[in-house]
Amino acid sequence: MTIPTLALELRQSALDLLEETSPAIKSRAVTALASAWQQGEITLDANKAMLEAATIPGRPEKPTLIAPLLVKRRAMNTVEGRAALVHALTHIEFNAINLALDAIWRFSDMPEQYYADWLKVAAEEAYHFNLLNAHLQYLGFNYGDFDAHNSLWEMVDKTKGDVLARMALVPRTMEARGLNALPALRAKLAQAGDMLAADILDITLRDEIGHVSIGNYWFNYLCEQKGLKAITTFVQLCNEYVAPKLRGPFNLEARREAGFTEEELASLAAN
Repeated sequence: MTIPTLALELRQSALDLLEETSPAIKSRAVTALASAWQQGEITLDANKAMLEAATIPGRPEKPTLIAPLLVKRRAMNTVEGRAALVHALTHIEFNAINLALDAIWRFSDMPEQYYADWLKVAAEEAYHFNLLNAHLQYLGFNYGDFDAHNSLWEMVDKTKGDVLARMALVPRTMEARGLNALPALRAKLAQAGDMLAADILDITLRDEIGHVSIGNYWFNYLCEQKGLKAITTFVQLCNEYVAPKLRGPFNLEARREAGFTEEELASLAAN
């Protein structure tokens, strides 16, 4: 497997890797990009005007993408059932690599730390993808063997014209739902005896708290820059973009760690 040559500018590299269709190549190239950035081998042009490629996000022919309600649920007492759940999580992490890359290249004129933060997210999502994909193969299946849905990327696409909406509705909404779901999914896998998968979800939850925290930071930063009140702005954006309704039970401890305020948590409980 050959990793593509990286551009010497971060946002161009992010766009190039977003176009990559092979999950294995994409994940390894993102890891290489993060390492090159840390070593000072990659520059950043935050002001560069860039055109969207027609082929994003790059994805393999499989899995077949279907409506979320059509994705079959399988029992955890079979290997295939556990593999289906691991596959769904693997697919989420693949999409999460893409959303982080998109956040890097798409939005110009942000502080350097914004781009560094989302590169960190991309590298950690690639790590999660590789862990889950390896476990999926251990169970006797491959990424693409089950159908999947595309709701995460659909929200990424809907918010492509506004970085404030992106920060509000992708990390703080779509990804934050994982903070609620991961402990229950971990418990299911552990109860079924799949402790390897359970351990991977421990790593994933730990890192996802950080990813949501990054989204929170930049959402609040942008609200402050624009003189907006965060809570009311978030509600307005949820309504404008028809974001999925947030439903409990909520992992309040993880949300606090991720930077949600007590006022925000109280408003969740009131819904």
